[in-house]
Amino acid sequence: MAVRGNNVIPNNHFRKWWQKYVRTWFNQAGRKKSRRTAREAKKAAIAPRPLGLLRPAVHPPTVRYNFKLRAGRGFTLEELKKAGIPRKQAQTIGVAVDHRRKNKSQESLDLNADRLKEYMSKLMIMPRKAKAPKKGDTPKAELEGAKLAATCKSVLPIAKPSLRVKARKITDEEKASSAYKVLRKARVDKKMFGRRLKRAADKAAKQKEGK
Repeated sequence: MAVRGNNVIPNNHFRKWWQKYVRTWFNQAGRKKSRRTAREAKKAAIAPRPLGLLRPAVHPPTVRYNFKLRAGRGFTLEELKKAGIPRKQAQTIGVAVDHRRKNKSQESLDLNADRLKEYMSKLMIMPRKAKAPKKGDTPKAELEGAKLAATCKSVLPIAKPSLRVKARKITDEEKASSAYKVLRKARVDKKMFGRRLKRAADKAAKQKEGK
């Protein structure tokens, strides 16, 4: 096989007893079985709670992968606010929270807020003490009629978006608008917001002094 790319030419120096240091593993099947039994034991221990947390639907970074949709780390504080879930409560009902993530579009905010609302509509909170239920716990009548869902890999699986887009005529409005100009203006407005505010305040103060 020919060397490809501007990389170091492989020139291995096997001077020592290299066979002794070759990494081997013969317990692959055993480890696989151990992981599975551990998962099943955890599932039985925490039943009827799900194994994992609810994750948001996000687009991966870079042009290569950003057309896909996958599970992210956690919901933003803005998404939680729109869905009407307090941040501290979210962590107690199986919702992952990521305070660092920011919503860069209205679509992502709406998508994940709807995802949270759907989760809350299906959620059942069992009381810690059956005889003394607290506010927010699911009523006893609903719990008795509930059935456990069939086994699933994740909580509310993310549906893959349809990649096929039907061809249509470009409108005059779309021809006239420029996405680049809109984004550039938004960036400049954000950058200059404080300076413009200060400039306007100084101008108003000067006019007041002039009067």
